[in-house]
Amino acid sequence: MIKTATLGCLLFVFWLVLSGHYTPFLLGMGIISVAGTVYVARRMHLIDEEAVPLQLRLSLPAYWLWLVREIIKSSWAVSKLILSPRPALAQQFVFVPTSQRTEMGKVIFANSITLTPGTVTAVTRQSGFIVHALTEAAADTDALSDMDRRVTAVEAAAR
Repeated sequence: MIKTATLGCLLFVFWLVLSGHYTPFLLGMGIISVAGTVYVARRMHLIDEEAVPLQLRLSLPAYWLWLVREIIKSSWAVSKLILSPRPALAQQFVFVPTSQRTEMGKVIFANSITLTPGTVTAVTRQSGFIVHALTEAAADTDALSDMDRRVTAVEAAAR
């Protein structure tokens, strides 16, 4: 029941932020639409550990801050590469082993790689990912291992 209430509250806050209108009629319509959405999700048995990952609530914000910093740094590097008259592309595929134990951890890691400009998770395997990188710096396995370690720490804090 906690997951259902949390999902309802988060959806309503999201709706409220996107709406920007606070008249009683629209607030009522928002509550009705969120209640209908939560009801359907509950009936479909979609409210579980993956849909509402409450187990990650304490460790995830610190990881998000670190990831945003990495995305900004990578965006700057890719922007310089694109605007350069002679871009130094060194496209390559690298294998990145994973240390996560759960599917949620692996999804967070794969999405984190793809969110970082200059890298894309191309193939997923049980033991790791094959990542496409635009440059030598983006293919730095030490940086990807650091990301793997951080995601594993988030995952371990959830247990």
